[in-house]
Formats: sequence, C-alpha cells, structure tokens
Amino acid sequence: MKFRSKRYAGSKEKFLKSKEYELREAISALKTFDKAKFDETVEIVMKLGIDPKRSDQLVRGAISLPKGIGKELKVIAFASGEKAELAREAGAVEVGGDELIKKIEDGWLDFDVAISVPDMMRKVSKLGKILGPQGKMPSPKSGTVTEDVSNIVKEFKEGKIEYRTDSGGNVHSPVGKMSFPDEDLIENIKAFVTYIIINRPSSTKGAFVQKIFVSSSMSPGIRVSVSL
Repeated sequence: MKFRSKRYAGSKEKFLKSKEYELREAISALKTFDKAKFDETVEIVMKLGIDPKRSDQLVRGAISLPKGIGKELKVIAFASGEKAELAREAGAVEVGGDELIKKIEDGWLDFDVAISVPDMMRKVSKLGKILGPQGKMPSPKSGTVTEDVSNIVKEFKEGKIEYRTDSGGNVHSPVGKMSFPDEDLIENIKAFVTYIIINRPSSTKGAFVQKIFVSSSMSPGIRVSVSL
C-alpha cells in the first residue's frame, strides 16, 4: 500500500482530478499547493500515442528551454588529448577515458549528463547497463556523442535537457522551478510540447499527444489540455 504525506493529500484537495485544465490555470493551481522547504522542480509528463516496443517510434533527443531549468547540470566527458582539454575548459566536472570508465564501473554516478567523442564510444559502450537505465548513456540521437565537445558541454552545463520515452510511452522532463514566474513556466512548457510534436516519428498513427500532466517534485499531477 502506498502512503502519501499530509502535504501531498492537502494539495490534492485543491484541484479537481477529473478536470482538464488550461495551462495557465494549471500553473496557478500548482502554486497554491503547500510549499516544500526547497525550490521544487516543475515537471511535465506527456503520454504519447506510440508503440514503445517499436524502435522507429521511440522519442528521444535534447532541448534547451527558453527560460532554462533553474539548475546548472554536472557534465562529464569521455575524451582524450585536445578534446579532453576543451571539455575541461568548458566546465566538465570529470574528463577522461579508461580511468573515468573504471570510476563509473566502481559506482560513481554523481553527474547529470555524459558526453563522449565518437572514437571513445567503443569503450564507453560497456557502461550501457549502468548508464542506460538512468538515461545518462551518451547517444548521437540526444547530441551527446559529438566531436564538438566544448559547445555541447557548455549547453548541457547551462541546462540543456535530454528526454526519452519510457516503457509506457511517456516522456518526462523538468521545465523549471516553482520560483519561476508563471509566464516563464508557460513559455518553457509550450516550447517543450511543441518540440516533441515537431519531432513526431513518421510511423505513428492517430492522436500523438494523448495526455499531459504538470506537477512539482512533491505534488500530485494536474492534467493539462493538450491544446496549449
């Protein structure tokens, strides 16, 4: 049995679970919830009309939201020589090859994003079972396998986010902080939803965006109209 906190239960009483809210109305409702002792992340979940078992229908990529996400990400880079130096100068918290791979195999995972130069991927691929389930495995589709390590490290360090559909066909993403002005959250959410729609796999049929929910780190989800 799953137990919820009194704060969560109290927040749940402040909106109608069965209602589909307009985006502005949903953000306003979210901000009436009992506040945590920290600046909670605002998150979006989109239920997509895809078959997650088909590789040609998976949705994955990366996006820089117009107002950022209110957090500087910890980025590592698998690189050597000149590319390694460029990654360090760009702000990567750890840079290396075999020694960095070994450090991760030994259990170190204190980072948000991993970048790799292409010629390192043969070695980095052994980390798939560790980084894959956490969504941290470098991938060309998300732009994290690249020769341009300097610019890509900077972009992710400043808040560029990766996204990917889960086994249920949902895509999750942070879209800001509760302290953000309503307009900033609205702009970020619209940008994210629009980007997902633009990158709809050509093999999907029917309604692509089926449901949208917004929530904070510790709140219930509020259903939002898919017509933003």
